[in-house]
Amino acid sequence: MTEETFDWRSFLTRWSEEWAGAYGSPDELPAAGDGAAWRARWLGSEPASGERIAAVEERLGYRLPPSYRAFLEVTDGWRHAGGFVHRLAGSGEARWHEDAFGLSEYYGEGELEGMWARALQLDVESDMTTVLLDPLAVGEDGEWAVYCHKSWAHGAPTRYGSFREFMLDMYQEFHRLTARRRGPAFVNDTTRRLDAQVETARQDALRGEHERAAAALTEAAGFGRPRAHGMADQLRRFHGQTYSVHYGGLAQDPLYSGEFVPLLAVEHVERSWDAASWTRQMSSGSDEHREAAEEILREVTERTFRYTAGGPFGEAVERAREQARWGRTETAWRTLLAAIPRWAPLGPDHLAPVGLLADPFLGPLITPDRGRELLATPRGPEAVEHSGEADEAREAEPADGLVWLADPPPNNSRPESYRFVLVEEAGPAELPARLGGQDAVLDAPVTYWELNRRRFGGRVSSTYEDCAVVTVGHAGDSRWSFALDLFAQGHIASRFVSPAVAASLGAAPRGAALPDGTAPSGARAVVVWCVPERGLFHLSVAERGIERYAFTVDGPEVRRSGGPIPPGLDPDTLFTAPAAPGEGALDRTGERRALTAIAAEFGVSLPRFAITEGRLHTFTTRSWTRPPGPDETYLVVTLGG
Repeated sequence: MTEETFDWRSFLTRWSEEWAGAYGSPDELPAAGDGAAWRARWLGSEPASGERIAAVEERLGYRLPPSYRAFLEVTDGWRHAGGFVHRLAGSGEARWHEDAFGLSEYYGEGELEGMWARALQLDVESDMTTVLLDPLAVGEDGEWAVYCHKSWAHGAPTRYGSFREFMLDMYQEFHRLTARRRGPAFVNDTTRRLDAQVETARQDALRGEHERAAAALTEAAGFGRPRAHGMADQLRRFHGQTYSVHYGGLAQDPLYSGEFVPLLAVEHVERSWDAASWTRQMSSGSDEHREAAEEILREVTERTFRYTAGGPFGEAVERAREQARWGRTETAWRTLLAAIPRWAPLGPDHLAPVGLLADPFLGPLITPDRGRELLATPRGPEAVEHSGEADEAREAEPADGLVWLADPPPNNSRPESYRFVLVEEAGPAELPARLGGQDAVLDAPVTYWELNRRRFGGRVSSTYEDCAVVTVGHAGDSRWSFALDLFAQGHIASRFVSPAVAASLGAAPRGAALPDGTAPSGARAVVVWCVPERGLFHLSVAERGIERYAFTVDGPEVRRSGGPIPPGLDPDTLFTAPAAPGEGALDRTGERRALTAIAAEFGVSLPRFAITEGRLHTFTTRSWTRPPGPDETYLVVTLGG
């Protein structure tokens, strides 16, 4: 919309009519001097003549911006521009602000530098609100930027591209505040249009037209229409936006609270807000609601909260969670997406299963791109027939391979060294029995970042004992599982004992015999340990308790053991470059070739998203070094938390 097509007269007339209609009698008016405006149903005054406008331009030394000029041609001033500007300047009252309140000291950097001193002030009477036109912030259309500063809001001023944009926003503010004050009694053509728009947007959202629905709901929410804010926030949350997302009171509604309170609890925990803020947030509900909210907050804090839903969609949620917790995050996402058409809303204001985002296993799966994909899928009463389960069964988990381990860690969040064990014909839950210490069990699932933070707590480092805290999951093909230490602190010492032999023996203790006298069953196990800064790369492969082959690249030296190494894994072929400058630096190109070759040789993959963004079980392995001999010494270092 351009200034040529914008009809100031009809816009201001509608605003005035709606303002007058919001008050039943002169006794209800906000100011004693509003009676004449209420009776005339007009918040303005007489138009400013061309001569008056020319005179103010000569006085100021500037030609006024187009939208403010057009406004003056309709009315020379305005009452109640929104809720906090009680009187807006006409041609005779506009004056230079000259930084009257010294605000440049606090908000005078960047585009605001010098603005407070040079801007034209338009507010005449206000509630601690300043409206300024900046003559040096001029757009291609000749419009001056408007800055509106509400000192009680404790922040930089809001910028508008033109006076017209400012007035449109103030019109919305008038609607929001009046809707809050009058409730359902505030009815006019604008509210009826917007309420119909909200209902259409609801249907569009369920059909998958989420972008169109979001635009319509955002506009209606700006006018304070009931239902619009709660529905718009649901779409915003799936779009990846979390700022000022409160779901419009749905968290306090008994019909919806179980879906939305967990989301608010997640935000509360992630932002480390205090207990008093949670109490205030839940204060409008009943005692029963507050008790339930406290329990949800406890579950979210302890990571025990689990999202639930009814019917076929709820069954798919359970399957997806089980897939995600063992590292099959892509499969879990497809399971959810295939089931979305069978999701049922809790009520007319419920647009999508936003409670999924609070689930510690399923929430991380829904990136903003996936959130949009979910919203684009028709669901609930608008869903079409869908054969998602068949699609899910046919598709395999995509392979990330192993080479991504050689990429720089996110935000330098860990050392570049890593080590892992791959075990064939074993599920992730079996790995503690094969690799862990006595009575080892899986710990509660954690994220990459939670595991990273543990590195900086109190810990013991020993050359006698080198136990690893490993995450576990499926290694691509369901026949293989992995135990991965992304935060390996040690190095491949002379007393290193590869866990490959023990891992390949099965769950029975090392060296034990079965009742018939045979060795325990097992399959292959692969161990990789890379310490780039020390120039070390180790591979060992065992099968049914026997080491088949192994090699360790130690700078320019290669040590081998066991039987012949397959040609595709020959270290002389993989590590062809000389050691890089520096003390024992590893050939990183050779490292990447080795990881690629190992993945191809065994058909294995480590799920990058599940490891770095998901939540996986952990356990502590047995030591990767043998005990010291009679004449050997060792060192133990304890670091405080």
